[in-house]
Amino acid sequence: MTDPTGREAVAAVWRIESARIVGALARYTGDFALAEDLAQEALAEALVTWPRDGVPRSPAGWLLTVGRRRAIDAFRRRSALDDRYAALAHHLGEGGATAGNAPGDPVRDADDVLWDPDQIDDDMLALMFVSCHPVLSREARVTLTLRVVGGLTSDEIAKAVLVPTATVQARVTRAKRTLAAARVPFEVPPARDRAGRLGSVLSVLYLIFTEGSSATSGDALIRHDLAGEALRLARVLSRLAPDEPETYGLLALLELTAARFPARTGPDGEPVLLEHQDRTRWDRAAIRRGRAALARAEGAGRGLASYGLQAAIAECHAVAPSVDATDWGRIVLLYEALGRLMPSPVVDLNRAVAVSMADGPAAALPIVDRLADAGALKDSHLLPTVRGELLARLGRAAEARPELERAVELCGNEPERALLRRKLADLG
Repeated sequence: MTDPTGREAVAAVWRIESARIVGALARYTGDFALAEDLAQEALAEALVTWPRDGVPRSPAGWLLTVGRRRAIDAFRRRSALDDRYAALAHHLGEGGATAGNAPGDPVRDADDVLWDPDQIDDDMLALMFVSCHPVLSREARVTLTLRVVGGLTSDEIAKAVLVPTATVQARVTRAKRTLAAARVPFEVPPARDRAGRLGSVLSVLYLIFTEGSSATSGDALIRHDLAGEALRLARVLSRLAPDEPETYGLLALLELTAARFPARTGPDGEPVLLEHQDRTRWDRAAIRRGRAALARAEGAGRGLASYGLQAAIAECHAVAPSVDATDWGRIVLLYEALGRLMPSPVVDLNRAVAVSMADGPAAALPIVDRLADAGALKDSHLLPTVRGELLARLGRAAEARPELERAVELCGNEPERALLRRKLADLG
């Protein structure tokens, strides 16, 4: 008779420990793709064994032991009886080298084969850099990061990124083949290369969080599981790369943005605009964490980079008692600095919103019109939404209506679309 709690234990341990297990196996084998496969095989064995025999005393050690024994089996099948095989077999109990996955008991042997704790940080950091390697496409980086670093299953990732499970599995397979073909080593890049590669890691976490905080499609405005996973990984990265101020800039941005989640939706999941949010519902602990991370980024003395500037904007909102009391002038200046550092139509559009709050809609409309004339964001609902709202505030309802109708047509998120329809109704 199987114990259903065994499967629950497998899922919990896998979510917490999978990245360290894959990292340790990759260090042992020198093969990232093989390590991920070995970890998955250990997971499959746990799903059979734990519900039947009970959860082992050292669950993570059990998984790592099985993974290492499967590694020996793989090397034996490849006829690779070389130094790598000997190094792996050295740590197994007596008879383990000849029997492969026997005769040792993973529960009994777990403590003897646990990875070197001094290597965990390096393993995790290497795992992030490999999963977000620039040789991979953006979609592959996101998928591989959620799978290998986040510990999500293919089904969970499919729900997170809104693609079929088969697509996720194909992306993972292609990503591993690409890394193997490019001979990407499992290692933390040398210091001279780290800064350039770190940007790829940060951008993947930012993309994951952005989709979670403002879902582009579906029935929920906020996808808490996706945003929460990105935030968790950002916290891990800040501990693993404490000397990189932009890691704290990203962490600050995510904490300060997530702090407003409780007030961004109503009882039925409908969006609540910033001016109508109950600020007492904002997560003050998250605000304190975010401000502390921003102070750490500022304290490096190198000036704020893109994520740090966005975090500084989020801080302006977080500390303001109301929309009217917000320091919109400072926000405009921060967006101008961000636009010089990272030119983007989205940055310009956000700057226009800040200008409208600081100096009125008439001052902001030319910025939006220039974006529209340039054909920027033509497939996004954001530009017609902002333009429609500015025109409505200026009393030009007849011009605002087609803009908001266009925004409804382009918006893929149902709660946000409902909000746009209400704005249309308010025009009369």
